[in-house]
Amino acid sequence: MTHPLRSFLLHGSSLILLGLAGLAFAAPKHAVTLYDEPPKYPANFTHFEYTNPDAPKGGTFREAGFGGFDSLNPFISKGVAADEINLIYDTLAVQSMDEPFTAYGLVAEKIEKAPDNAWVRFLIRKEARFHDGTPITADDVKFTFDTLMEKGAPMYRGYYADVDRVEVESARSVRFVFKHAGNRELPLIVGQLPVLPKHWWAERDFAKSNLEVPLGSGPYKVGRVQAGRSIRYERVDDWWAKDLPVSRGFYNFDTIQIDYYRDNTVALEALKAGQFDYWLETSAKNWATAYNTPAVANGQLIKEEIQNRNPTGMQGFIFNTRRPQFQDRRVREALGLLYDFEWANKRLFNGAYFRTRSYFDNSELGSQGLPGEEELAILEPLRGKIPAEVFSEEFRVPATDGSGIIREQQRRAYQLLQQAGWRIDGDRMLDANGQPVSFEFLLAQTEFERVLLPFKRNLADLGIELVIRRVDVSQYINRLRSRDFDMIVGGFGQSNSPGNEQREYWHSSSADNPGSRNFIGLKDPAIDQIVEELINADSRQDLIAHTRALDRVLLWGYYVIPNWHIKTWRVAYWNRFEHPKVTPLYDIGLHTWWVRPGLEQPSEAQQQATEEAVQ
Repeated sequence: MTHPLRSFLLHGSSLILLGLAGLAFAAPKHAVTLYDEPPKYPANFTHFEYTNPDAPKGGTFREAGFGGFDSLNPFISKGVAADEINLIYDTLAVQSMDEPFTAYGLVAEKIEKAPDNAWVRFLIRKEARFHDGTPITADDVKFTFDTLMEKGAPMYRGYYADVDRVEVESARSVRFVFKHAGNRELPLIVGQLPVLPKHWWAERDFAKSNLEVPLGSGPYKVGRVQAGRSIRYERVDDWWAKDLPVSRGFYNFDTIQIDYYRDNTVALEALKAGQFDYWLETSAKNWATAYNTPAVANGQLIKEEIQNRNPTGMQGFIFNTRRPQFQDRRVREALGLLYDFEWANKRLFNGAYFRTRSYFDNSELGSQGLPGEEELAILEPLRGKIPAEVFSEEFRVPATDGSGIIREQQRRAYQLLQQAGWRIDGDRMLDANGQPVSFEFLLAQTEFERVLLPFKRNLADLGIELVIRRVDVSQYINRLRSRDFDMIVGGFGQSNSPGNEQREYWHSSSADNPGSRNFIGLKDPAIDQIVEELINADSRQDLIAHTRALDRVLLWGYYVIPNWHIKTWRVAYWNRFEHPKVTPLYDIGLHTWWVRPGLEQPSEAQQQATEEAVQ
């Protein structure tokens, strides 16, 4: 999984009988796992092993945001929410960072689920409080769920689609009943629900985007806000959950300051000048060449690569198949042949990247070779409805010699385009309707233009015009929500336990939801079937077979031009900070870091000067 939700239900008298059976055999637990295997941490554990329970508290941690923000409500489709706003909210449960998918209670002291996963019950801790001292109750949980489903971003309606209803059983007991039994992931996903204060929202319009500071219950609260420019979070000293095993060693900074930059190149220079403290580097060129500074040489600014054991997912140039020109698979395949990764990796990326070859790359979930027996059992019923190559060929991304000369790829691309009814007239490519071919690539990042320019030249060699359109972050998000784009660069992140979020990516039900991540516009019954079966997989091996089958169908559909990935996180940070010696398997674990004792902190005046210098 990678986000929130799913489900199932029972009908008539069978519902009553199964419900009673669940009451008889289910037992509340401190943690729940996907396949009912024992969790890594027992009920009496004191802290996660990737945290330092004795980490000192204090100091300021300064980050950089990109673009700006105009909202403190991250749950709706209006506006751009401030980074890290989730820090002010507590969730029913939290996922450990060193297990594929195990949920441990946070607001919920115990979690109880039906043996057949037809429902899940959360027993709320009596000490759980909002920041104003009001107890968190089952009513707040139900209010949150109902509000997100009715007024929240469309992704919630897809993510929680299989939840039938929420029942308040007492002030501290709430039960989620599902539409169907058998979905193993849904009880864990429901645990990701943030709990909002019903009493605070009673006289406010939840659907309205604004900068009113909301009431939360989490480890931080919102401090100073400068609209679009900066936001400061202040640690809650008496946070009700600070001594829980799931919280020890986390949230060690007194304040977290986020200053926004409109250009990542400017932001990197600000990091090296000491105006903020931490940077996740995504540019291979910068990592290789932009840190030749005295601060790095003398150890003040630390460069570190932290191993990333997550599936890398798929980053790529995404086709919006709602556009007529991209609805023919041959056209998408042809355009993919014109992207020369090997040249870009050598000339632009200092050879730092691996070409992405799967939607589940860097994991056992990705397809390879020809489909095996278990995959064929999934794919055979769909023969004739999915590309025939799925059964007979191993998918391979196009490869060049890196010289920049791609005549063979261009010849093959032109053949495919001719098969699709396209033709060259003079120096312009005409589509099947006789119209000159021109499409727009929508961008928000300045630094990505250099990656697209060689692709643009290769397209121009075949008479195809690529228009690179760069817009600000707000406009970019609005155009994504309204599906007003031809192509974008985007990603489909994956976890070690894919599940309900796959509906958000590929399912027909999400194609027309403006808040979903179905950027491609997929509406394919065959893909829908695989996704539903994947979500209801009843074993790890069954899950792997379904991810591999899905991977093959998506790859042979040529819905994206695969980009690249690395197998580490590249981070740069000032040596005022330390992190635990044991890093989590599946996360950077940034909120387990702390300030080294005795080192000078930025003064209030310095912080304010930094804020005023931003932008």
